[in-house]
Amino acid sequence: TEDAETFEEDHTPTETRAQWYLRQIRGSSNFSGAEWLHILSGNLSHQIEHHLFPDMPANRYAEVAPKVKALCQAYGVHYNEANFTQQFWSV
Repeated sequence: TEDAETFEEDHTPTETRAQWYLRQIRGSSNFSGAEWLHILSGNLSHQIEHHLFPDMPANRYAEVAPKVKALCQAYGVHYNEANFTQQFWSV
């Protein structure tokens, strides 16, 4: 699997809104698991959605995640998601 990407700060002042959204997706990682794990993490297991929609209530992330994932797949953008253990050890 691919890991989340890192970006240099000096590239961000000139990026377009579309590039900003792409950076949020490419620079974030979700972890999957049981419902209780999402609840215990405050739904921040959905980091991609959190970075795309920072003002959205956290309890809505799981609802929009499949739509974001489908858009990523349609446009060939890596949606970094793995179980908690895999994501933990990738850090």
